[in-house]
Amino acid sequence: MALEWVVLGYVAGAEAIMLLFLTLPGLDSLRRGMVTVVRNALKPLLSVLPFCLFLLMDIYWKYETRPMCAKEHACTPAEHLRYEKSIMTSQRNVILIAAALLLYWLLFAVANLVVRLDQLNQRLEKHRQD
Repeated sequence: MALEWVVLGYVAGAEAIMLLFLTLPGLDSLRRGMVTVVRNALKPLLSVLPFCLFLLMDIYWKYETRPMCAKEHACTPAEHLRYEKSIMTSQRNVILIAAALLLYWLLFAVANLVVRLDQLNQRLEKHRQD
C-alpha cells in the first residue's frame, strides 16, 4: 500500500505547485498558459476523489481489524510500539488525504476565478474602447 500513498503525495504536490503558479503575482504571461494546463488537468485529477475515498476505507478497515493494546501490561513493548506506530501512520495518511482533496478544490476554484477575471478584464477593455 505504500505506492498509493506516494502517488497521492505526488498528486497533492503537483496540485500545490499549480496552485502556487496560478496565485503568484507578477506572472501574467505564465498565468495564461498555466490556466490552460490546469483546466486540462482538472478532469484527470478528479480521479483523486474516488482514490481518496478508497484509501479512507482502507484506513477504516485497518483501524477496525488491528489488534488492540488497551492496557499497558497486556502487550509486549514491541506490540505496543507497533500499535502506536500504526495509529500515527493512519493519522498522517488522513491528513494527506484531506490535503489532496482541499488542494484539488482550491485549484478548481482558483482556476475558475482566474478565467472569470480574464473574461471581465476583456469586457472592461471592450467597453473602454467603445
